[in-house]
Amino acid sequence: MKRVMFVCKKNSARSQMAEGFAKKLGAGKIEVTSSGLEASQVNPIAIQVMSEVGIDICKQTSNALSEFRPENFDIVISLCGCGVSLPPNWLQREMFEDWQLEDPAEKPEIFPQVRDQIRDRVLQLISVL
Repeated sequence: MKRVMFVCKKNSARSQMAEGFAKKLGAGKIEVTSSGLEASQVNPIAIQVMSEVGIDICKQTSNALSEFRPENFDIVISLCGCGVSLPPNWLQREMFEDWQLEDPAEKPEIFPQVRDQIRDRVLQLISVL
């Protein structure tokens, strides 16, 4: 079973939604965690838009990447373009991708659009594993 780390700047929205989708859509296929370059809190709008598609992320927590060890993960996915800020050992996993999705926290009206983009990318990721 592949172990996936979704990472973003603050682990508040995009990486949280990716974790939620991957846990549901990849159940039994992948193990999933998310983190941020810094920890914050899960964005309430992210919780709301995920509940609209039947996924509850209200119990997920925001964690700092520094709390984890890169060797415990096979795949690292950056959702915000922060790959350039990750320590090199995180970039040298079996697979690294930087999805560079727009930050919905800056434009709350795009939360549903970004959520759907994340769902599509997570489905594509699962299909290649």
